[in-house]
Amino acid sequence: MRIPAKLTLGDEIRVIAPSRSAQVLKVEMVEQTKIILERLGFRVSFGAHIFECDLQHSSSIMHRVVDIHEAFRDPQVKAILTVIGGYNCNEVLPYLDYQMIAENPKILCGFSDITALSTAITTKCDFITYSGPHFSSFRMVQAQEYQLSYFQKCLMEKNPFSLVASSIWSDDAWYIDQENRHFEAASWKVYSEGAVSGQLYGGNLCTLNLLQGTAYMPDLSNCILFLEDDELVNPAIFARDLTSLLQATTTIKGLAIGRFQRASAMTEEQLHFILDKHPLLKAIPVLYDVDFGHTQPIFTFPIGGNVHINTKELRIQVTIF
Repeated sequence: MRIPAKLTLGDEIRVIAPSRSAQVLKVEMVEQTKIILERLGFRVSFGAHIFECDLQHSSSIMHRVVDIHEAFRDPQVKAILTVIGGYNCNEVLPYLDYQMIAENPKILCGFSDITALSTAITTKCDFITYSGPHFSSFRMVQAQEYQLSYFQKCLMEKNPFSLVASSIWSDDAWYIDQENRHFEAASWKVYSEGAVSGQLYGGNLCTLNLLQGTAYMPDLSNCILFLEDDELVNPAIFARDLTSLLQATTTIKGLAIGRFQRASAMTEEQLHFILDKHPLLKAIPVLYDVDFGHTQPIFTFPIGGNVHINTKELRIQVTIF
């Protein structure tokens, strides 16, 4: 698995909208976020069609494809950030020029619905992509230090690093109200003990499941899965979706589950009930309430990279990224 060149200060980051349009953020919010990234030392450019907005808050498939292609084709662009998630990123997958993208490997980072694009590119083009902050995520003020630290470790540095739990977490709508945030003490939890190394795949569970039966789905045999879902899921839906994914592979070596949003009504009792249904999950390391997904803050991890999970130390070592 190839590793795109690391991001350095002064590099150009291209912002694209392969799912929801940047129009949902409003122009002034986009400009504020651009200034934040510039202050961090980057140059920021935008896809030509990111503000187009149709009945489903997106642009046309072809215009999204054009922006993706231009971002990978432009030699000045060193990394690509997605504006935000959404629902329809998988629409673009049949129309991408994977040969061109494979010839121009570069950082692609986003989460949620972007799981479809990242996973497809890693599968078809044989280079690592990243699940981490959207462009819009950088406008968050409180808890940004944890998020930014791991973004930099994963995308700018070359040495292996350890992922450890944030001391706090929040499920606030910070993008509406930055001032009145509510934080709780955070910790990762262990469902089953163990230590294991392997190749990492994952991201948003319901989005990853959309790729089953397509040419964009990777072989998950003997991988380590990182899975999360958003506020639209509930325990019954998560149970169904997890079962579907586990049935799509012969075995996995480890599992990390991102922290659930409050609206999902997922309790520890419900989660253990779901995990107890699968004998495999009692025999491999399984962590939950891990800092990725739709609560804040989140770390960045490499799709297609290699990690080592150690539940005793509550630590995930990222070794190939």
